[in-house]
Amino acid sequence: MLEARNILLGVTGGVAAYKAVDLASKLTAAGACVRTVLTDSASQFVTPKSFEAVTRSAVFTSLWSTPEEYRSVHISLADWADVVVIAPATANIIGKITHGICDDLLSTTLCACWDKPMLLVPAMNDRMWANPAVAGNVETLKQRGINLVGPAAGRLACGTEGVGRMAEPAEIQEAIEALAPKKQ
Repeated sequence: MLEARNILLGVTGGVAAYKAVDLASKLTAAGACVRTVLTDSASQFVTPKSFEAVTRSAVFTSLWSTPEEYRSVHISLADWADVVVIAPATANIIGKITHGICDDLLSTTLCACWDKPMLLVPAMNDRMWANPAVAGNVETLKQRGINLVGPAAGRLACGTEGVGRMAEPAEIQEAIEALAPKKQ
């Protein structure tokens, strides 16, 4: 169970973003407190209202929003999180994490979360997943202690078959439970 665990869910702009709504719902039902950060690209596939409805929590979309506590939103999210999950993790966000690029709320927050348990759930076209630059970034992140679940093989959004599908929410939840620090 994930009772009283604070899960920061980052959602990036891939077709698989729709699965992140189901994941957020399942994590909330398991007792986790879920806060969601959507990139601008993610908002092209899913809306903040979907996550607000299933998590009963505010959704964060801008580095320039005024947080309720008048603290930097990226730092307050990093302080709050017990576990950080990026689902889907696109090639773009994987590259940003690897190289410390901070150009939006999610990438800036992730830069501040380097000492938290982190789970990436890659989802992209199989040719992108096989790209040597992406493979090198993934290897670097693994060496830094960042965990991954997936991607899976199967039918991709573009209509082809290959490795690149986002793992299913139940599999992601199991991986989160294994990472989540035990509450005293």
